[in-house]
Amino acid sequence: MSTRVVIDPLTRIEGHLRVELLAEDRRIKDAFACTTQFRGVENVLVGRDPRDAWVFAQRICGVCTFTHGLCSIAAVEDAIGYPIPVQAKLIRDLMMRTILIQDHVIHFYQLQALDWVNVVTALKADPAEAARIGSSLSNWTGNSRGAMAETQETVKKIVESGQLSIFTNGYWDHPGYQLPPAVDLLAVTHYLQALTFQREMIKLHTIFGGKNPHPNMLVGGMATPINMDNEWTINQVRLDQLKAIVAGTQTFVEQVYYPDVLAIMGFYKEWFDIGAANPNLMALGLAGTWGSGDPNLYRGNRLEPGLLLDGDFRKPVPFDLSKIVEYISSGWYDYSVGADKALPPWQGETNPNYTGPQPPYEWLSDRPKYTWDKAPRYGDKAVQVGPIARMLLAYAQGEPSVVTMLDAAMAQLGIRLEQMNSTAGRTLARAMESVLMAREMQAVFADFAGRILNGDTAVFNPDKWEPSSWPQAAKGVGFVEAPRGLLSHWVQLEKGAIKNYQCVVPTTWNASGRDPSGQMGAFEYALAHSKQHPLTDKDKPLEALRTVHSFDPCMSCAVH
Repeated sequence: MSTRVVIDPLTRIEGHLRVELLAEDRRIKDAFACTTQFRGVENVLVGRDPRDAWVFAQRICGVCTFTHGLCSIAAVEDAIGYPIPVQAKLIRDLMMRTILIQDHVIHFYQLQALDWVNVVTALKADPAEAARIGSSLSNWTGNSRGAMAETQETVKKIVESGQLSIFTNGYWDHPGYQLPPAVDLLAVTHYLQALTFQREMIKLHTIFGGKNPHPNMLVGGMATPINMDNEWTINQVRLDQLKAIVAGTQTFVEQVYYPDVLAIMGFYKEWFDIGAANPNLMALGLAGTWGSGDPNLYRGNRLEPGLLLDGDFRKPVPFDLSKIVEYISSGWYDYSVGADKALPPWQGETNPNYTGPQPPYEWLSDRPKYTWDKAPRYGDKAVQVGPIARMLLAYAQGEPSVVTMLDAAMAQLGIRLEQMNSTAGRTLARAMESVLMAREMQAVFADFAGRILNGDTAVFNPDKWEPSSWPQAAKGVGFVEAPRGLLSHWVQLEKGAIKNYQCVVPTTWNASGRDPSGQMGAFEYALAHSKQHPLTDKDKPLEALRTVHSFDPCMSCAVH
C-alpha cells in the first residue's frame, strides 16, 4: 500500500511549492507538484503604458528581476518595431550574463549544495587534507589550510551553540550523504566564499542599472549614459571596475564552482541514472540569448532554436513559435473555451478560480485541479527547459565549446550522453554553462569598451518613444534563455495601451501539472515516471529534494 508523503513548503527555492508523493518500498510511485501561490501580474499590466511594463514585470520575482524586465522590453520593442543602439544591446548582454551566473552560483551553494554536502560532518575533517584536495582541483587562492580551519571553527561554534542557524532542519544523519569529511569542509568553505563572490559580481548591475535588484531599464535602449568626462556616468573608472568584475567572475566559476560540481557529482555517480525528466528538451539559444519576435529570425547564431524529442539527443528538430500553448486542466483557472482546451499565449487568459480545499488541508492532488501552475506544452509534447536543454541542444548542433567541455566531463565521470538527463546531469550542466558564459562576458565587455574608445556612446534611440509613432494595434513577443530556461513574454497593444499580456515562464514549463492527456511536467516526471526514484525515509525526503532542487525552482515566476 502506498504511503502519502508531503513536502510543504519545499524550501531553498523562490516561492511556494508543495510536493505530494505516493511512496512504496522506499520508492516514489507518483508525484504531484502543487504551486500554492497566485500572483496575477499579467492582469495588473492590462491597460497600462507598455513603456512601463518592464517595471511591473520585474516584480514577478525577487531573483529573476532583470530577466523579466529584459523580456518585457523585448516584447514591447517587437510590437512597435523599435531598434536599439548596439551599445544598449551589449549592456543588456552583460547584465543578462551577470544575473545568469550569479543565479547559478547562488543556486548551487546556497540552495542545492546542502542536499549533497553534510555540514556537520565537516567538523571531522582535517583542514590540511581539505586544503590539499582543493589545491588539486584548481589554483583558487581561497583553498588554503587557514581558510579551511576558519570555516571549521565557524561551524563548530554554530553546532556547539545548540542552534544550527541557517543549517537548521537539515537531514544530517541521513545515510544518503557520501562525501568524505574533507570534501564536506571544502564545500562548506566555498559555500561561505560564494556569498561574498555573488555580492561583488552583481555590482555590475548597480553600475549599469543604478541598483539591484530591479535595476533601471528603458524601452528603446538603456538608461545608462556613457561620458568619459563625467564622474556620474560610465567613464574610465567605471570601465576599470567592470573589467575587474568580469575577470573575477570567470575566476570564481572556473576555479571554484565548476570544479566543485564536477568533484561532488563524482561521488554521486548513481544520480546520473536517477531523476530523468521528460525526454523532450527545448531551447532557443545558449544561456543569456535574448531577442524580439520569432526566434527563427535569429537562425545563423551559434545555436539555432530547436528541440530534442523522444529521447533522441543527437537529432535537433526546428523550433516553431506557433506550437506553444497552455492548458489549465490541472490549474485553478477558467478559460472561456473550457478547461480542457489549450490557448496560445497571444489569446491567453488569466482567470483565477480556486476550487481546492480550504486550508489547512492534508492533500490537494486527489482532485483534477491541484496547482496554480498552468501547463505549457509544445504541440502535444511536455518539454523540459533549462541549462540541460541548452547544453544538449548545443552538443547536438556541434557547438565546439560545448562539445569539448561536455566530452571531457563525461570522460572524467564515465557517463554517457543520455545520462545527462538526470538529477546530477542538470546540476552539472548548470555549472558548465556558467563557465562558458563567463568566458563570453570577456568578449562582450571587450566589444563594449572598444566601441567607447571609438566614440560609440549612444545607448538610446528616441525615434519611436512617443505613442503617436506606434500602430493602433500591434503584438509582440520577447524571449530570453534565462537561468532556469526559456522565458517568453507576449503582449498585445491597442491605442497605445496594453490589451493583453501573457508570460510563459521556465518553471511554468517544468513545474506544470497534468495536461488533459495525463502528461506530467518535468518535476513530476523526474520523480515518478520510472517508479524507482529512491525515498529512503519518508520523514527525511532528501532524495526528492535533490531532484526537485536540480531544476532550480522559481515558483514566484511560475505563477507570475
